[in-house]
Amino acid sequence: MNESYKELLVKKEKGAKEVLIRIVCVIPTILAGLFMLLTVNIIFFIAVIALGVFDYFIFQWTDIEFEYLYLDKEISVDKIMAKTRRKKLLTIDVNKIEIMAPEKSHQLDSYRNRQTKVTDLSAGHDLPDQKLYWVFYEGNQKFLMNLTEDFAKTIKGIAPRKVFMD
Repeated sequence: MNESYKELLVKKEKGAKEVLIRIVCVIPTILAGLFMLLTVNIIFFIAVIALGVFDYFIFQWTDIEFEYLYLDKEISVDKIMAKTRRKKLLTIDVNKIEIMAPEKSHQLDSYRNRQTKVTDLSAGHDLPDQKLYWVFYEGNQKFLMNLTEDFAKTIKGIAPRKVFMD
């Protein structure tokens, strides 16, 4: 019996969109706080409290990590928001994977033009110890994931003709 357990945590980098959203949300809060201090008005106090709560949720929404968990021929992917809330996104059955290969692999040439639903579960680019992998799944989905060599080797041990590491 070949049962393995692997766990991998990938922090999604904040892109320009996330940084801009954070800035756009914080500026009105700061301005309302300044007006509250200058005018000592209860309306600005309520606005600061409401905007502060809104900012809290925006900061949680833009601080994302993905956790990949391999166990018993399944890859479970969870989304962790602000290191406090966890949401199970999907489960990938290794037996239903068509191909899994690094982003720049020539093995993906025949799959590149396929019109399928794309789900980005990655940091957005290669990391020092992790490569971007495309996972084509059940003919109608493809996932972009950051995987370490060890994680990919574990999956290759189960499906050697579907997983490429070049």
